[in-house]
Amino acid sequence: MPTYFIYSITMKEDIHFSIIVPVYNRPDELGELLESLAQQTDKNFEILIMEGDSTIPCSEVCQKYANLLTLRHIHKPEASRSERRNLGMQMATGSYFLFFDSDCILPPTYIKIVRAYLTTEYLDCYGGPDSADHNFSNIQKAINYSMTSMMTTGGIRGATNQTEKFTPRSFNMGLSKEVFEQVGGFKEMIGEDIDLSLRIKERGFKIKLIKEASLFHKRKINLKKFYNQVYTFGKARVLLSKLHPGSLKMAHLFPTCFVIGNLLLILLSILCRNLIFLLPLALYIMAIFIESWIKNKKIGIAFLSVITSYIQLCGYGMGFLDELITRRASKVAQEDLYTQS
Repeated sequence: MPTYFIYSITMKEDIHFSIIVPVYNRPDELGELLESLAQQTDKNFEILIMEGDSTIPCSEVCQKYANLLTLRHIHKPEASRSERRNLGMQMATGSYFLFFDSDCILPPTYIKIVRAYLTTEYLDCYGGPDSADHNFSNIQKAINYSMTSMMTTGGIRGATNQTEKFTPRSFNMGLSKEVFEQVGGFKEMIGEDIDLSLRIKERGFKIKLIKEASLFHKRKINLKKFYNQVYTFGKARVLLSKLHPGSLKMAHLFPTCFVIGNLLLILLSILCRNLIFLLPLALYIMAIFIESWIKNKKIGIAFLSVITSYIQLCGYGMGFLDELITRRASKVAQEDLYTQS
């Protein structure tokens, strides 16, 4: 049985949100998230901190906010991230579950915006975009650019007007208790949040992007970890395309085409001894640089954005190609899914 500590305050009885946050060795980042939750103009919610096998526990951080928030700290060291999220939904008292990563920060009106939207147009599941706060580091801002720009991800992470086609991700996502009861929770696999969103869509539930429900995503990682992360995203997309036929879109193929195209153009420039073949690459790099400069107002971030954009595209593309050829993750996932069924 998990051990947990309960801290509570008086709460309103209308639409009741349960916020579920898996955490692992990130007490400082969790503290920033809890501080942003304490600053919400609408405090009608409870929080479940689902901690794994952390060597740096977040007990002190949770206790710090004991008098400010209704919060439960559940320690489940033997459980995976998906299992902890699912356990959080089982233990929650709310009728609507909100999911955030521990390195996220919410604007003060986030809960108010979501509640107002769901009151006007109820959604069974929603997702929101992410951005970089003004006090983030240059590398965090550059990574945020590469993950959200139309030039790199095609708007699939929230920079799109096709809100009904949006696929929510677990760093900024909400779903009703009814959805959880009928569809189930997160599976033990890479790309588990996208898999859940697709299963929700396939069951006919109403799912949509709330563009105003934006948050700040810190992504406190270095370039090597960023490459490994997007590499895993690429592998997950192949698995998801098998589990959910028709879910693969042109935007998902762009990084792989980008990798192949870059290699071909470089090879042609070498074989033909003509730099003209590198002109498309130079133009694309220039476009990334200019767009990031306009958005972030700093040349240094623009330079870093070129690097992070290439890491994002090449990492995702290489992961996609690796999984397409080897099927290693797909085989492991199918074995796990067979065991779970």
